[in-house]
Formats: sequence, structure tokens, C-alpha cells
Amino acid sequence: MRFLHGLSLLSVACLGLALAEPPTESKPLLSERGKQLFSDDFTQPPGKEWRVAKGQWEIKDGVLCGAEKASDKHAAVLSHNVAFRNAIVQCAFKFDGAKTFSLSINDAKGHVCRVSVTPTAMTVRKDDHDKDGKAVTFDTLPLSLKAGTWHTLMLEMHGKEMLASLDGTQIGFGADEALDVDKASVRLVVSGESVSFKDLRMWEAGPNKNWEATKAKLTEARKAREASK
Repeated sequence: MRFLHGLSLLSVACLGLALAEPPTESKPLLSERGKQLFSDDFTQPPGKEWRVAKGQWEIKDGVLCGAEKASDKHAAVLSHNVAFRNAIVQCAFKFDGAKTFSLSINDAKGHVCRVSVTPTAMTVRKDDHDKDGKAVTFDTLPLSLKAGTWHTLMLEMHGKEMLASLDGTQIGFGADEALDVDKASVRLVVSGESVSFKDLRMWEAGPNKNWEATKAKLTEARKAREASK
């Protein structure tokens, strides 16, 4: 463990009590990885390809810490422009006091979809792109995440379908024709203070020949989960 004497309170909060490495890379289920579109280890301050829309974003000991600023009256938002239609996005994160972290996808005109994580739940949804009240929640899975513990989140988008997996075990998915569009950006969104990030990767996504069989098993598992509520 690195010597912490003299670090600011924000540094300590971002480092957290647990400095373990994030879980190993998750395996895609909906799609297959193609060429890498971009990556960022977050060992340096966000470069010019990133845009800070809201909040405070700082690198502390190789960890990107995102926190909401009360004066913004809005969640903290860090955005990266990247043109794609089908893609896989993966990043490691840990809660350090924040309420919610979202991995959000936009097209040129607005929100397309997102996966939102709180310490107690993960939600997978199509966003209300045209602000016509047509947001669709595909899945909500119960969680029990401890502050200071690293987790790996993967979001897959292929055609009209999307799938999110947390540590390769908690899996939510759904489909909507509105998802099958050209996308324009990936955003990290933080409500509260703070969430730490590292090892963000993004790849083109191709079809997975095993997806239909996998989806059938996941659908049965979801039915069983809902029946047990």
C-alpha cells in the first residue's frame, strides 16, 4: 500500500479503504469484440478528447475521481465523442460515497441509453431521447456494493439490443428499435461524491453466434428472479 501521509482528504476519499485491483476483464455475451475504438487508463488528467460538462474530475494517484458540485445543481458529466453504431464499453469503478454512477450513450441529438449503478441496484434502460415520456427500463437487478471496492462494468450494444454486466455475474438486457442508431458519445455521470474510475476500454461490436441461446437462458433466469420477489 502506498504511503498516505500528507494526501488531501479528497485524495483519501478517492483512494478508498480498499486498493485492490479491479476484477479481470468480462466476457461479452451479446456481441464479439472487434477493433478497439479508444482506451484510457485514467493515469493522467482527461485529455482534449474528453469534455468536462459538469462536476469535478481529478486524477489522484492514477485514479479518476468524479464528484458532483453543489453549485452545478446537476450530476457530474464527463463526455468523450466517438462515432459508432455497435460497440462494447468496459470500465472499472468503485464507489467512494456517491449515490449513482451511469455509463450513458448519446447520439448527435440526445440520450440513447444507459446503465445506472447504485450501491443497491443496477438499472438498464433506453432513455427518453425525444423527451416524449418513452424511456424504457429493461432490467433492474439488486446489488450490495461496498464503498472502496473495485467492480467491472461492461455495456454491449448491437443492433436494437443492449446488455450490461457487472463483474460478469449480474446481467441485465433488453431491446428497442430506437437503440439501432448511429451513436456519437460515451459519458460518465456521477451523482454525489464520489466515484473512482480506471481502465476504460471501447471496441467495435460484431454479432455473437451464441447470443440467442444465451438470451434464452438469461430470460429464464430473469423470470425466476421476478417470480421470487
